[in-house]
Amino acid sequence: MSTPTRRLTAAQALVQFLSAQYTERDGVRHRLIAGTWGIFGHGNVAGLGQALLEAGEDTMPFHQGRNEQAMVHAAVGYARQLDRLSAQAVTTSIGPGATNLVTGAALATINRLPVLLLPGDYFATRAADPLLQQLEHPVEADLSVNDTLRPVSRYFDRVSRPEALIPAALNAMRVLADPVETGAVTLALPQDVQAEAYDWPEEFFADRVWHVRRPAPDLAELAEAVEAIRSAERPLIVAGGGIHHSRAEEALKALVDATGIPVASTQAGKGSLRHDHPADLGGIGHTGTAVSDDIARAADLIIGVGTRYTDFTTASNTLFQNPAVRFVNLNIAAFDAHKLAARTLVADAKSGLEALTSGLEGHRVDPAYEAEYRAGKASWEQVVETAFTAPDENAVPTQTQLLGALDSVVGDDDVVINAAGSLPGDLHKLWRARSPRQYHLEYGYSCMGYEIPAGIGVQQAAPGTPVWSLVGDGTYLMMPTEIVTAVQEGLPVNLVLIQNHGYASIGGLSESVGGERFGTAYRYRAADGTFSGAPLPVDLAANAASLGMDVLRPKTVRELREALAAARASDRPTCVYVETDTATPTAPPAEAWWDVPVAETASRASAVQAREEYDRQVADRRRHL
Repeated sequence: MSTPTRRLTAAQALVQFLSAQYTERDGVRHRLIAGTWGIFGHGNVAGLGQALLEAGEDTMPFHQGRNEQAMVHAAVGYARQLDRLSAQAVTTSIGPGATNLVTGAALATINRLPVLLLPGDYFATRAADPLLQQLEHPVEADLSVNDTLRPVSRYFDRVSRPEALIPAALNAMRVLADPVETGAVTLALPQDVQAEAYDWPEEFFADRVWHVRRPAPDLAELAEAVEAIRSAERPLIVAGGGIHHSRAEEALKALVDATGIPVASTQAGKGSLRHDHPADLGGIGHTGTAVSDDIARAADLIIGVGTRYTDFTTASNTLFQNPAVRFVNLNIAAFDAHKLAARTLVADAKSGLEALTSGLEGHRVDPAYEAEYRAGKASWEQVVETAFTAPDENAVPTQTQLLGALDSVVGDDDVVINAAGSLPGDLHKLWRARSPRQYHLEYGYSCMGYEIPAGIGVQQAAPGTPVWSLVGDGTYLMMPTEIVTAVQEGLPVNLVLIQNHGYASIGGLSESVGGERFGTAYRYRAADGTFSGAPLPVDLAANAASLGMDVLRPKTVRELREALAAARASDRPTCVYVETDTATPTAPPAEAWWDVPVAETASRASAVQAREEYDRQVADRRRHL
């Protein structure tokens, strides 16, 4: 008896296959690849382009992008909003279209977020060689520019024959749906293979459901973790992004309510507890709150949940200073669970937290410890109020007063997106997250240009949700292109564009390490050759308007609040353009160090002084063994 087949091109088969892939967790099914972003060129227009056209929007929704990197950012924003249970694909031509994917792929993989990359590739048959845009290597003839995607992909395959698509596509789905392995997945598709027909087994196109596991903790590991927590006097939970990916927020709250253990959050984990929960201490590390970092310095047990422990979280290994400090790490990935020589609890965050709550029944931290961190939290709330409040409503707002105005306008379900510049530090310290998805900071790769396309992805994932993409002028100039996509798709993304005439964040860092803000200002050249002349006459608001956005130009704090409210009420993409007061410092200083090495020898006094401070700080660094 012959097996039923369907004759399709490789590209047509791939689109049909992707349309039938699903994830399932807790009995709820999600479409795994919910749509495809694309920019067409000679490497994919007659293959995947034709296949998407033939399949139609019902089979595979298509989204038109303007920049290949930005398309990946949009797909990442989409996947994050949906807790990695649904993702999108991105197709490009060969050459620069493909290499533009690399930055987005690195961002996705570093942040453990799924995206399927489908770049065109050179002829598998070598019938035309070399092609337009082909990289020729003298000793590796099978090398293409797509190989730059190998180190930033969790899975990579070059489909050199139509029938090779079957195992490649199945492996791609396996990795995308796996909470341990997920990240960018690349299937490089030679342009001749895309258009080549094959008799595909019908089973290849059947609905396929990929179960997203919730592994429970090993009983021996659980017993050790429970004992470590019961014996600790000053435990602290460090909440990472894994709590959100697992939808473990309620499980965390249940543990904290039962035990009184306080919670400090990484950038990815902020919002794991609502900001007004008595045990929520806010951000931790270099951009953390005073109360979080003070509690962390004296903690004798750190309970990491779903965190990678980046240098911003650990203050470059200077934060956890208690000589007796030990670590228990709950993480679905053993790679992360073993960091800092921790006792490991390799499990899903929700399953692991529920098991800890059960094992710790009847246990609670000392009331004096609770009183201590609650007092610290109350003190920090006064810092937030001071930073957010403008004494004069008719004055030009500072950046933190801008955040205060936004805080007064947003609802619980609004999503605030940022990735780079000085805003991540201010947001981590000050933002009062009201729901698990409200705080959307991409700080694994901290990629300038992420915010606007990610806002589009979030809007696609959660239609009707007010979305705020916060960017400075430096970030805006990197990648404003997807404004056109938001306008085209009718997605009312709100862009808050802050004009401070340069790279403000790096300027401040440069000054602190003896770099004297060299090369960070957007100004004319002065007579001495430096960029210290008048600010450049760049009108970014006019640029945003030229790309199709409605633009509001508030001048004062009062006008800013009114403009933000108008933007939130609008059904069109809207830009709120703000020139902030950069001369009046309102942001709280860093509460912990960050290791940026300073020149060991220098003739300029600024660098010499910065090195002296560096040597003082680095003396506190320790290895946790």
